[in-house]
Amino acid sequence: MGDDMLRIHFSDTDLARTRIAAAPDPLWEVASSLHRLQSRRGRWAYAGWYRMARQQTRERGLGRVLRSVFLPLYPRAAYFPDFLTPADAVGDLDAGLESILATPPRRVLKEVTILDRTVGAPAWAGQLARLEARKEFVGMLRAYHDAVIAPYEEQAQSRIEAERASRARGLLDGGVEGMLSGLGPMLRWRPPVLEVVYPKQVEDRNLYLNGRGLTLVPSYFNWGEPVAFADPEMPPVLWYSLLHEPSPPDAPHGVDAPEKSLITLLGRARAVALRAASTGATTGEIARAAGVSASSASRHATVLRDAGLITTIRNGPTVLHTLTPAGASLLRAASPME
Repeated sequence: MGDDMLRIHFSDTDLARTRIAAAPDPLWEVASSLHRLQSRRGRWAYAGWYRMARQQTRERGLGRVLRSVFLPLYPRAAYFPDFLTPADAVGDLDAGLESILATPPRRVLKEVTILDRTVGAPAWAGQLARLEARKEFVGMLRAYHDAVIAPYEEQAQSRIEAERASRARGLLDGGVEGMLSGLGPMLRWRPPVLEVVYPKQVEDRNLYLNGRGLTLVPSYFNWGEPVAFADPEMPPVLWYSLLHEPSPPDAPHGVDAPEKSLITLLGRARAVALRAASTGATTGEIARAAGVSASSASRHATVLRDAGLITTIRNGPTVLHTLTPAGASLLRAASPME
């Protein structure tokens, strides 16, 4: 691991209060997507998204906003303002935008000053301390999100459901420490400290949770760059990267290469359901991943079960769907790169 490290210190209470977010953080995905536009790292994994983003920003007249507003405020650097990614935005764009509007002017000015001192802030950035300026900015954020993030929300949700199922298996096998031990190559659990490689950081940093616990937020557009709030007094949140497969040149928006043959064979909703079951999924999780109602998800699961592709285990009021050997073989055949 590299020399620049964020060390997150846990107590027993912190371990008990650690959780993994159930949905993407839309404002963090906005920030990460802007970082993707500033780097060629991992571009192969987002090829379809890059094409869509260029087209959408051009068609919706967002090019100037992207260049003169967003990229200067969200530099792919050691710092960008914490208030742009509020902790309560996980799974709720409206709540996140309201938090930006509610940010105290003094805090806005403080964080803009840090940005200016760190990498340079645009001359107009201090105007965001004014509520009217933040309202205009929030409108721009919503337009950008709707144009280039929303088309990938379903895909991001599906990947997060799979990640949560994988972490749940770690939890069952080894408790919270087992869950923390498999978070990817940039994070290493050395009890009682989670060591996080921090590529953008200029020196080592320690974060003491002090009984607050930690919220882990898997991010679709983050590429190998775990990030926590710069301010240690903020709610402890760590955004970390999901792994990706490349998408082919003709892939439709929001669809990875491995999904295409499954969609042709099974239909989109059942293909999503089958892939969700690869790491274990409840009917509700399948419904969210596929963007259908719970009753529709149940019907799709029944069809897959009757076809011998999944099996279902009931645990009280919930059921868990997992792959049968036939279902696993079908996924492997449809995903030769995996």
